[in-house]
Amino acid sequence: MFFLLLVPALFYTQKIRIFILAGQSNMNGFGYNKDLPNDLKSFKDVYIFQGNSVPDGDLNGGTGKWDVLKPGNGTGFKSDGKTNTLSDRFGLELSFAKRMKELFPNDKIALIKYAREGTSIDSLAAANFGCWDADFNGKNEINQYDNFLKTVKNALSESDIDGNGKKDEIIPSGILWMQGEGDASYNEEIASKYYGHLKILMNQMRATLLADDLPVVIGKISDSGKNEKGRVWPTGELVQYAQEKFVKTDKNAAIVRSTKKYNYGNDPWHYDSAGYIDLGKNFADEVFRLIIK
Repeated sequence: MFFLLLVPALFYTQKIRIFILAGQSNMNGFGYNKDLPNDLKSFKDVYIFQGNSVPDGDLNGGTGKWDVLKPGNGTGFKSDGKTNTLSDRFGLELSFAKRMKELFPNDKIALIKYAREGTSIDSLAAANFGCWDADFNGKNEINQYDNFLKTVKNALSESDIDGNGKKDEIIPSGILWMQGEGDASYNEEIASKYYGHLKILMNQMRATLLADDLPVVIGKISDSGKNEKGRVWPTGELVQYAQEKFVKTDKNAAIVRSTKKYNYGNDPWHYDSAGYIDLGKNFADEVFRLIIK
């Protein structure tokens, strides 16, 4: 009788909500860990798999290891698949996770993150940073989308994310996308194609998780104006328009517009620590609204 009662406890599945975090540098995160409040320094029942971020063509992209979420998954994070090396920076993942746990207090949360500085969707804007176009054949025929796919594959190959001996039931719950500055850095021809590129890429990411109606939340790019011309992104307005068009035409998409009010750190491209904290909370609120609608 005891054995019969024990078997279900040993083998039943548990539900874990999965969120994808992807994009370029403001998704990677340039906030400083030293600026974090105490309630964003430790987490329970929140896990993260961050794929190693590398240029197009590098064979080591997407390797990683599941870990309990903590500060250090911002720029400078590295992983060899066996050990995660945390940095002194953070991104929106911390405040996003805190808010999601408030909204889903009984659920475990798992984040799959892959982001790389300077990357574009359009191959003509990739420069030496990288390209998210799935059809782009760079060095070794590996692009940023390939690195993203490898990240997801590696993350989901683990059937027991929290290591408690019980098989996970994965619930794909949303895609968070913070990118567009790379495509706004060149000319109108590139920026005018952003809507089409974004639509294709988001649907490809949805297909990766076998969920065609998966909620997508876009972070609207902003401009610090901190250069001699007073505008850092030459065609930023066109990319912003494309982002607004995407969420207007996709019934399962939303946009975070609070970026326009953020201050910047030590450069004209990246938000300060307070910006990333606010950004994560707003992403959480928007994806929650799409989940429950």
